[in-house]
Amino acid sequence: MRDPDRDAAFSEFVAARQTHLRRIAYALCGDWHRADDLMQTALTKLYVAWPRIRHEGGEEAYCRQIMVRANIDESRRPWRRERPSDRLPEHAADESTPLEERSALFDALQDLPEQQRKVVVLRHWLGLSVRETAGELGISEGTVKSHSSRGLAALEAVLATQR
Repeated sequence: MRDPDRDAAFSEFVAARQTHLRRIAYALCGDWHRADDLMQTALTKLYVAWPRIRHEGGEEAYCRQIMVRANIDESRRPWRRERPSDRLPEHAADESTPLEERSALFDALQDLPEQQRKVVVLRHWLGLSVRETAGELGISEGTVKSHSSRGLAALEAVLATQR
């Protein structure tokens, strides 16, 4: 039998964080359809673990970790190695940054190697600490720092040429 309080608390969390989680998923994979799949996978697994995770207070971190791991799993599948080249996001982004800058940033972000992209997203977009990022990705703190440094340098180089 379903617990209505559990369902209500889960629904409230999803309603409050869905847009943010979807943006994280998009930043990880670069495709809105795959982002929706990642988010759905994460929310399904979160629902199953909801009673335990909710008491520990790490709902969003748990979701992010599932999305990162699911993205890694999906990228290993042969059919996922093909990348469409002329796809635009289906939804408007936040209006705080001009469209051209957001588009250039996301394009440059998608050109980074996968691990650098994940580190840059977790560290600099979501504001996680080096330790938290290392924990979510299952890598050392030194590796996080080097990927972050290289990723930011590559983004700066690409974006500087576009100004």
